[in-house]
Amino acid sequence: MFGGFPFAGMGGGFGMGGEMPTRGGSGSKKVNNSRYYELLGVSKDASLDEIKKAHRKLALKMHPDKGGDPEKFKEINEAYEVLKDPKKRDIYDQHGEDAIKEGMGSGGGGGMTDLFAEMFGMGGGRGRQRERKSEDVVHKLQVSLEDLYKGGSKKLSMSRQLPCDACNGSGSKTGKRYECQACQGTGVQVTLRPIGPGMMQQIQSRCSACAGSGYNTPAGDQCATCKGKCLVADKKTFDVHIDAGMKHGAKIVLRGEAGCSEPGLSPGDIILVVVQKDHDVFQRAGVDLVMEKTISLAEALTGCTFTFKHLDGRVLRVTIPQGEVIKPNSFKRLHDEGMPFQGRPYQKGNLYVRFNVEFPESLTEAQAQAIRAALPIPAAAANGTGAMDVDDVEDVHTISNVADIEAELKSRVNIAKGAGESYESDDDDDMPRGQRVQCAQQ
Repeated sequence: MFGGFPFAGMGGGFGMGGEMPTRGGSGSKKVNNSRYYELLGVSKDASLDEIKKAHRKLALKMHPDKGGDPEKFKEINEAYEVLKDPKKRDIYDQHGEDAIKEGMGSGGGGGMTDLFAEMFGMGGGRGRQRERKSEDVVHKLQVSLEDLYKGGSKKLSMSRQLPCDACNGSGSKTGKRYECQACQGTGVQVTLRPIGPGMMQQIQSRCSACAGSGYNTPAGDQCATCKGKCLVADKKTFDVHIDAGMKHGAKIVLRGEAGCSEPGLSPGDIILVVVQKDHDVFQRAGVDLVMEKTISLAEALTGCTFTFKHLDGRVLRVTIPQGEVIKPNSFKRLHDEGMPFQGRPYQKGNLYVRFNVEFPESLTEAQAQAIRAALPIPAAAANGTGAMDVDDVEDVHTISNVADIEAELKSRVNIAKGAGESYESDDDDDMPRGQRVQCAQQ
């Protein structure tokens, strides 16, 4: 079809002109094809029954729930998974452990077929499929402003499901996976529902027999630990690191720590979303901080000194020099006392202090006289006349306090409107109704 092999003559290619390179040849490193047998304590010519018996005995002895070494238990299961499969065992005997870990014998043809599929997307008319993954778990992590300023760690406990160690996630004592007969391994059940004469509706739903996994272990071969479910409940406590300067809404991802949502899927991720708690003193504005300080009128006019506790526990003293007047709602800046930059904790923003000036409720005559003496009032401002004509001045006898001007004005929005409607209604009552009707007819 192509007039010869399509890649013949390609320089530095795959060695098409000669033999494919083999493992264990001259100059290559020696293959390791005995460790799996040693782990199970069997000879290289052991039968499948001997391998199964050896694995079952060691699995019971080395199970973590019975005080065994978890890593040793994992290695035993790894060896058994290879040696119980005739194809994988043959590859292991010929090419060793490295060939197994590199994917040979994992299905799909192997050799040149896998090579072409990887390079050109060939192989059954489709490229390599992505590994199916369990759902991620998103959790809000409440963090104080102090922790975001200093950095630190928080403990988080999470319940999840993991593949059963006793059966290596197969759900059976023998390690065999049984295809669900109800859904034929698809995980989906299809039912037909009549919706009219000669008309049927096809409905797909998750298989109730296997919970959508496609596998259903018979009662006689079910794993005693997971009861054939392949997954077991697990609870883990994580130490979550908080970077200094981390922002509200930042995400911390714990890869593969969410457990499995169903058998056969790789574990999902835990995604933690940082939620900053409100603080009694400080408000955050990016890398800057804002705080409010209330001072008396005397302090605003004559200077003051005050202290406050910062987010890292330091007590800072601030002095406003005498003679510097602080106006209400004015701001002062403290350089490099804001939030640290994430990734650069020694670089910080600013801290802004907003001053609220507290005025006295009243003054005695002596206090008023002292203030007038210290702060002379211009004559025109004192009598409130200035350059105005004072012949027709009218005294206002009633003036009262307003506690909340916004609420008061809001409550009076419709007063004028109501008064206008009332006025129009009164006019209508004074107008003779008969005359209005007669004019409308003309």
